[in-house]
Amino acid sequence: MSMQVKICGMRDADNVKDIATLQPDLMGFIFYEGSARCVEESRLEETLAVVPNPISKVAVFVNETTEEVNRICKKYGFSHAQLHGDESAAYCKEISDQGIFVIKAFPVSGNIDFETLKAYESCVDFFLFDTKTKGYGGSGKQFDHSLLYEYPLDTPYFLSGGIGESDIENILATPLRGCVGMDANSRLEIEPGLKNVQAAAKLMNQIRKR
Repeated sequence: MSMQVKICGMRDADNVKDIATLQPDLMGFIFYEGSARCVEESRLEETLAVVPNPISKVAVFVNETTEEVNRICKKYGFSHAQLHGDESAAYCKEISDQGIFVIKAFPVSGNIDFETLKAYESCVDFFLFDTKTKGYGGSGKQFDHSLLYEYPLDTPYFLSGGIGESDIENILATPLRGCVGMDANSRLEIEPGLKNVQAAAKLMNQIRKR
């Protein structure tokens, strides 16, 4: 299977339309009010209307109620919920039981506690490994990818954290067992929530030519 590309932190309708023409596999929209990339629900239908069906829409949450996650996903047609907070395995199962694909994000600084992650394997579709920061993602910084060289679990994952076009060749040359996709956000930005279309195109071309 070819490596998937997820462009996250989308917000502006015109920018969403431009990025959608590049046909990433997934596009992420953040519903965490503490993020500079948080989307406005009042304009969401207009913004999502320009995303063609082949692109999966991902709603990103941080410690939100399961009721709100379900409401947003069902109302606006999000196929995936990305959970970036302290959500438990039981919480993830509640979302998964609603027919929503679950991406559970975990921040990485030092070693990864794979034993803790085992509890999530039966109730999430993907993990996402991102650089640990005071906030929740969007740091533009990378963690030590060698921590994933001997990935011991069966759940596939997305690699995130400071990924730009210039990093792709080195990342793809490493033994990242279980990695099925790249998640790009801040390194593609002109400002928070506004992506440089040319930079996104270069990143996607680097991934898809492999």
